[in-house]
Amino acid sequence: MTVRRIVIENCSIATVDAHDTEYASGHVVVAGNRIEAVGAGAAPEGLEGVVRRVDASGHLVTPGLVNTHHHFYQWITRGLATDHNLFDWLVALYPIWARIDEPMLRAAAQGSLAMMARGGVTTAMDHHYVYPRGCGDLSGVIIRAARETGLRFTLARGSMDRSEKDGGLPPDFAVETLEGALAATEGTIDEHHDASFDAMTQVAVAPCSPFSVSTELLRQGAELARRKGVRLHTHGSETVEEEKFCHELFGMGPTDYFESTGWLGEDVWMAHCVHMNDSDIAAFARTRTGVAHCPSSNARLAAGIARIPDMLAAGVPVGLGIDGTASNESGELHTELRNALLINRLGPHREAALNARQALRLGTYGGAQVLGRAAQIGSLEPGKLADLVLWKLDTLAHASIADPVTALVFGAAAPVTLSLVNGEPVVENGRLLHVDEDAVARSTREEAQRLARIAAQH
Repeated sequence: MTVRRIVIENCSIATVDAHDTEYASGHVVVAGNRIEAVGAGAAPEGLEGVVRRVDASGHLVTPGLVNTHHHFYQWITRGLATDHNLFDWLVALYPIWARIDEPMLRAAAQGSLAMMARGGVTTAMDHHYVYPRGCGDLSGVIIRAARETGLRFTLARGSMDRSEKDGGLPPDFAVETLEGALAATEGTIDEHHDASFDAMTQVAVAPCSPFSVSTELLRQGAELARRKGVRLHTHGSETVEEEKFCHELFGMGPTDYFESTGWLGEDVWMAHCVHMNDSDIAAFARTRTGVAHCPSSNARLAAGIARIPDMLAAGVPVGLGIDGTASNESGELHTELRNALLINRLGPHREAALNARQALRLGTYGGAQVLGRAAQIGSLEPGKLADLVLWKLDTLAHASIADPVTALVFGAAAPVTLSLVNGEPVVENGRLLHVDEDAVARSTREEAQRLARIAAQH
């Protein structure tokens, strides 16, 4: 049986491989769900089974973007608590979030996934940790929405067991028991996790944060993840208030606390990591613990500027994250390429903090590293999965920028002409192929209004 091939030609290419190989004018050949060839000039003659040829003149082809931190449910609570720091923001929003149900989360997940896909994301993740009593199968709702959109996906099955009565922030009825959280997480892994090379759905163990989970949930969660062979994810070192909380409650900073519970290692990645000292960064580098850098959310919540240049210099794996859309209302990852570069240049390294190619690497190969999938995605190389994006750079927005990678990162958000996931088109000419965007817009608006009414009654 002849394999189906897609040939993309006449484009600039940034492979983001180990040598940052680039082609001013080149080709990519996709065979089935794999990249078969990448190189300069026209594609080889005589290829069999070619079902599509794309003249990509005026485009840059890159690996698909990889999002390493998100909270889909927040899509229906955008634009609230806009002048709060993290702890005040959480206190304001937890009572609303605690009222979510399956229809609300389905709409929120569809909206979140649609915005990411339109903006060049080919691998998404969701850290979902709000499971109110009697809420239904929320994990299943999220996974089905990702499957319908066509994106590769990791569900970080979150949990909380430290409520207000225990000194935490979430309402008492919005948390699980230790035993319930562990059992539900294991059940989600058993039902949905796929460990294969071309897996479309994977599951990680993801207790929410030091101030919303017990020490025992962290410890037993790490044991569960390693017994099941899946990754671990949580929030870490996001704000100075979190650092103070850890010192007061545990007698140590967040990194030392995480290490004491088994939460440092090459199978772990943490969101934010804004307030890290030299010894924290050294511990992450030594253990190969990954970081999901969320520059827009960190700025929105006034959390601070993460030391990304120092982390990269030390060898810490770093990817980019949107974070939830209640703290990054755009819901897009391609804007984080630019924001990561610009915000880090406000730090002590100034203009040497990050360049355009480092920013692109964070959003592609770096994200693949953080999700444990660098052997399969994150760069354009023969044998890797065919997750790639064609960015249109010949319009007014970018026409006078000679270097295409600079245009993509420094310039306005570039339109996506074509996005492939697993060799299949997901976006064509800026429009989703598998989801009715207008219908999603209506449902997210309606569910946001319903949630607001319900929350107001309580």
